[in-house]
Amino acid sequence: MLNELKKNIKILAINLKYNMAKEMENRTSFVSQVIFILLNNALYIVQWLVFYRLKSTIGGYSFDNILILWALGAASYGISHLFFENVYYIPELISNGKLDAYITQPLNVLWNVSVSKTKPSAFGDLLYGIVLAIISIGADFQKIFLFMLFSCLGAIILTSFSILASSLTFWIKRGEQIAHNLDFSIRIASLYPEGIFNNFIKVILYTIVPTGFIIYLPIRIILNFNLISMISVILFASFFALLAFYVFNKGLKKYSSSNLMSARI
Repeated sequence: MLNELKKNIKILAINLKYNMAKEMENRTSFVSQVIFILLNNALYIVQWLVFYRLKSTIGGYSFDNILILWALGAASYGISHLFFENVYYIPELISNGKLDAYITQPLNVLWNVSVSKTKPSAFGDLLYGIVLAIISIGADFQKIFLFMLFSCLGAIILTSFSILASSLTFWIKRGEQIAHNLDFSIRIASLYPEGIFNNFIKVILYTIVPTGFIIYLPIRIILNFNLISMISVILFASFFALLAFYVFNKGLKKYSSSNLMSARI
């Protein structure tokens, strides 16, 4: 088990190093992508500044709380897309029969797929999230540690959610649009304070679209530490990751017996 873990971490490191080296061949393009992401994200903060000039709290969140919300969302998104970008292309790989290249390799298929691609601009999202966290939290090392922990856990949940949504393509023809819409829904939900949603939507945000465990519950823990709540986020992230592996592997069996035939046709 330990050897397998070391092997997977090594594969991740090698792929990240190779992909980043490939992107850095054109440094101007890489830097411009990062700067563009930083500026694009900053525009949303300007928008919220205008709102908070009119009202001191929105949905129970102060402006500092909104900064933490955006920081967690951006950092989680950045980590997920920096390390596991190819997860978001799984529906197309399934539909076009392009998983074959990964299946024939002596590696875990899902892990191999996930780490084989990176998104350079995601570094900008991660950097943006860290800067916002420092601005909103300050030099409180406990809160900074919790922020980094929840950013990593948020990335795990976000990546696992995308795997689960993408795995629908094994059973649903043309399931790419459904998967991408679900990914978009979790991204959009993470932009707004929890208090603006009614109770029905909140239930959805803690179950079907788990924004609550990526953003809202971690914010409450960062501001007012609660050990039981922190453990619940860790357990949820672990459960979601295991569920993603299970569902993907279940679907992979169906892919082996059907999509390969359509690929030959």
